[in-house]
Amino acid sequence: MLMLALSGMRTRWITFVGSFVALALGVGLIAATGLALAATFDAPERGPERFAAAPVVVRAADQLRVDTPTGPRTKPLDHPGPVGPRTADRLAALGRTVADRTFPADVTVARTGPHTTAARTGADAREPRTDAREPRTGPYVEAARTGADAKMSRTGADARKSRPGQDAEARVGHPWPVAAAAPYRLTSGRAPAAPGEVVVTTRPGGAPLRTGDRVLVRTPAGNAPRTVVGTVAGRGFEDAVFFTDDEAARISPDIDALVVHADATAVRRALGPDSGMDVLTGHDRRRADPDPDRDARALVSVNALLGTAAGITLFVSAAVVASTFSFAVAQRRREFGLLRTAGATPGQIRRTVCAEAVLVGVLASAAGVWLGAGGAPLLVARMTEAGLAPPWFALGDAPWPLHTAFWTGVFVATAGALVSCHRAGRTAPTEALREAAVDSRVMPASRWAAAVLFLLAGLGLPALALALDPGDLLGRKSYITRPMLLVVGFALLAPVLVRPVGRLLTWLPARLPGATGVLVRENTAAGVRRTAAVAAPVLITVALAATLTGTVATLEEARATEARTATTADFVVTPGQEGRPMAPAFLERARAVEGAVVSVSRSTAVTVLEEDTALVTSEARAVDPARLAAVSELPVTAGRLSDLDDGAIVVNEEWLTTRVGDRVTVWLGDGRKASLRIAAVLATGTGDNGVYVTRRNAGGAGVDRIDVKVAEGADRRAVAAALRSAGAATGTRVATKAEWLSANGPGPNDPTRTGLRMILGIALLCTATALANTLVMATSDRVRDLAVLRLAGATAPQVLRLVAAEAVVAVGVGAVLGGVVAAVNLLVVWGALVLLGVMSAVVVPWGTLGLVVAAAALLAAVSAVLPASLALRTRPVELAGARE
Repeated sequence: MLMLALSGMRTRWITFVGSFVALALGVGLIAATGLALAATFDAPERGPERFAAAPVVVRAADQLRVDTPTGPRTKPLDHPGPVGPRTADRLAALGRTVADRTFPADVTVARTGPHTTAARTGADAREPRTDAREPRTGPYVEAARTGADAKMSRTGADARKSRPGQDAEARVGHPWPVAAAAPYRLTSGRAPAAPGEVVVTTRPGGAPLRTGDRVLVRTPAGNAPRTVVGTVAGRGFEDAVFFTDDEAARISPDIDALVVHADATAVRRALGPDSGMDVLTGHDRRRADPDPDRDARALVSVNALLGTAAGITLFVSAAVVASTFSFAVAQRRREFGLLRTAGATPGQIRRTVCAEAVLVGVLASAAGVWLGAGGAPLLVARMTEAGLAPPWFALGDAPWPLHTAFWTGVFVATAGALVSCHRAGRTAPTEALREAAVDSRVMPASRWAAAVLFLLAGLGLPALALALDPGDLLGRKSYITRPMLLVVGFALLAPVLVRPVGRLLTWLPARLPGATGVLVRENTAAGVRRTAAVAAPVLITVALAATLTGTVATLEEARATEARTATTADFVVTPGQEGRPMAPAFLERARAVEGAVVSVSRSTAVTVLEEDTALVTSEARAVDPARLAAVSELPVTAGRLSDLDDGAIVVNEEWLTTRVGDRVTVWLGDGRKASLRIAAVLATGTGDNGVYVTRRNAGGAGVDRIDVKVAEGADRRAVAAALRSAGAATGTRVATKAEWLSANGPGPNDPTRTGLRMILGIALLCTATALANTLVMATSDRVRDLAVLRLAGATAPQVLRLVAAEAVVAVGVGAVLGGVVAAVNLLVVWGALVLLGVMSAVVVPWGTLGLVVAAAALLAAVSAVLPASLALRTRPVELAGARE
């Protein structure tokens, strides 16, 4: 059988080239994504940074710990508290202590000393904003805050990124004595000794600050000119400004961390078991660094993106290989009939086809592994360049992805040919006598059963989710995996659907003058397997392209609709740098603006214990209930927002307890436990309708947003001018409602869209290979039919136009079926949004669909015309008399 398989492959090499290329590309992509995926399993091992030279670091506990019947549960705190003065005094008795205070300290070069230094206009000033609000579907986000920088969610290297139009370099302030804990060493100048003196870190590409420069430093205490009296080399994790100890205490009275030069055991004994303080030594000092979990968090999104890409690659490759082998077996009916006539048993025929599949699988998988090993570094470089992965992301040396990719390819090739093997074995000897090319009985009972099963699952599971939990349908895993069931179901039904859909597409051409339209219609109906084999990869690609991009766009539109509806303010004010606290000076000036209704809010979090087993944290906003109604119109489903007070909470329908008046036990952002009454319940929406509490329950959060409504009869222009003047003076961003909505929406190059383009590019690559191969196979197999047309009087250009038209119609059939799959999935998403209380339109990505279908049609036409034109170079009489 092996020799027969090799002989068959050598004779019909065109049949196997497409499968080989498609599978090799699939295995290559799986190998490349697997190698990159393996690198995401472990974040880089980083030691302590800010406190690397500190013997003991004491800070408030940053973990909420709750005992449950099944054991203790922990969650990170949103706003860990400071180290209290009494605690600091108690520890000072054990040995020398150094207090660390962390606060924003943005630097603008005011005028120079002995050196000429221009204002910051370098590469950093032009760096675009990359930290817009992350949608639920996004693959890469870097935003959480932990450690001593709980007051500032973006510090260190990330703090360099400022909004367009901001010429201040975002830095963090510390007292100079704590610099030795890093350790920082002076590279020039001296330590600060007076309130107007500072030491700054330097780095390549940063503002060229030197000793003697005069700078304007903006801190929570206001703007003030200061003199750079010393510089230290930056250590990469932050850009810092060091003040005298007394001035840092005046700017930020709270102690964020305390360096203690004493034995750790004595420190723990002095604090006691219930102090609420963490004593950090050794590697644990890493927890006091700026955003210590940023590496692991960044890799979660990369892992999700690569896993999705690998899954879609595997799915598309398997579908393409199965479709190609199915068509190849259909083409070889007469060949198998002759073998059966010559005495071959059904088992021998099956083993021959399986041997061919295994050979193709082994060779293609080996080639794919080679391609993947070489392409993985390019993939990682592209992801890093596009912002889908952090700059430090690099490949590891794990060999298992290559082994996995190889054996996956062999398995896919073998599994994809199993059904074809069974059908090949059922070929009767009489098939050798067939001359007609009309397909008959293209759908066996087993295929009908599988198609119905997949369709029922593809339709039934979303229907069940709509009835039980509509929000589950908006998750990334759901809208990526759900289309697969319908795609498989429609692909299995393609041979049955080809005739009606083909007749629909050719209805008008068949009624035009000439015979081309009629021939296209009849050839499409007669060559069902050929048309279905061409339509299958197009169906997959169109369904995935429309579903993925359409769902993401629909969810983005739904979020924008929610934001437009919920926000009735005329102006939305946010800090100049993302995650920074609002400048107190701006708040004072805004409240003094005549005709401005000012609503202040804080971003915080509340945690609940669900079913005595799991701690669930929800984003929350701390607001002034009296001003909330003036600047917002929230989707209330029960209760009243006006009933919100210090003993109450507003929740959404995702909470287990949603009955107005009931009390819920929550833990606030600083770890305090509180029992609050439910004052109102909001619709779930897309997930952005969070929880609302009052300032008393803000858990230590600072002001990060101000909504301003122009009072009735007030001068809007005067209010706008006053707000913008205050914003310019304090480094605060003042935007109209429309500007704010636009700035917080996704752009054309946001990570979510970039990740989708990468995934769709993979699907398109596999589709293009399968499409070209199937059409080359089909056209090469029809040379006698083309010769008969030439003998009947058709010119060569007419025959080529006919072949191209048939290919385009087959692509059209696939596009229609893929469109049906996408329409069903988009309607499911729309239904889920409606049930969640969001009335938003479905966004159909017509541009993406048009490009996909046009590219597929062009490729199909070229792939059909080229072999036909080569065949027509031979005289029609010779072609008509040729035998297979």
